[in-house]
Amino acid sequence: MVPPPAAFLWRLGFAPHVFDGVVLNPGGGKHTVCKDIQHDFLLNVSFPCLTLAKNDLLCESIGMLTCKVDLHMNWLEFPPLASLRAFSAFAQTGNVSLAGDALNVSHAAISQQLRALETHLGASLLDRSGRSLSLTVEGDQLARALDLGFGAIDAAIQDLKGADVNRPLHVSCTSSFAASWLMPRLPDFRASHPEINLMLDPSPNLVTLKPGGIDLAIRYGQGDWPGHEVEMLLASPMVIVAAPGLLKTKGRITPAELVNYPWLDELGTTESTNWAEAYGVHLSELKSRVQVPGNLLLDGVRSGQGVGVTVRHFVEDDLKSGRLVELFCEDDSRGYHIVTRPGVLRPSARKFVHWLRRQ
Repeated sequence: MVPPPAAFLWRLGFAPHVFDGVVLNPGGGKHTVCKDIQHDFLLNVSFPCLTLAKNDLLCESIGMLTCKVDLHMNWLEFPPLASLRAFSAFAQTGNVSLAGDALNVSHAAISQQLRALETHLGASLLDRSGRSLSLTVEGDQLARALDLGFGAIDAAIQDLKGADVNRPLHVSCTSSFAASWLMPRLPDFRASHPEINLMLDPSPNLVTLKPGGIDLAIRYGQGDWPGHEVEMLLASPMVIVAAPGLLKTKGRITPAELVNYPWLDELGTTESTNWAEAYGVHLSELKSRVQVPGNLLLDGVRSGQGVGVTVRHFVEDDLKSGRLVELFCEDDSRGYHIVTRPGVLRPSARKFVHWLRRQ
């Protein structure tokens, strides 16, 4: 059996006392079971050949010291974080001025925070009897605990930042928007931000935006998506279009006549059926309906394979050239919106949204 040396416990920032029912003797020679446990601890730190378990001290070769810890903090009595940071900076540098430089504040501000922390704790953390400040026994104990705590926080933050930086920017949009609007403009974004990797998800489905998943979505509608930040990107109404050669008659065509024409729909969307039902035409009355991916929809409409519903912005050149004919237009406030989660976007998402606005 190899009991942990007292120096090891002090290096963790803890005085040698109770760890999950086991009292560790600072002399390192004996251990006893404590029946009066006020706190549970869960702590994993590297230490050879030791496992601490409830009411038992086991020696194993797993290379891990495991203790169960739960501090049940009273946050109302917890010292201000600013004072703890100032004290930890002083303990690391050994100098008030250097601590101020580390935190980008004046040395007077550091001194004020140190005194405020001592007042809050009701303990002397600094020995002021000499020419320079030094830590008292209590101050040394707190410094070691803060070094452990802030070190763990910093490690977790660096892990999160590193994982976030390496993760591609995930954008959800319909395939028709990707093919007709986004892809032709992407070379400009890639030239401006070659460091950002993109992942486009061409799907008509409404997706859940959550940390670690899809960063933002570009969706068509009136912008009424509760619980999200919504910003208009491209205002454009829906239109019903067809190739001139597909039309059997010239002049105005009624909705009732359109049911006799073949329809092309973007796979997964219901624009055509929503439009038809708004004019009293039911899905069962359509002569023919074929669903295709959005990037193929306009190619099919241009070649005369069917009537299609699309955003006017995508076919403006076709309408001007006479390649397509506009049969109906729903002129309203709908358009494509940038949809994000509330809160702060990660840097790559902020850059992409800023680029979208410029387009």
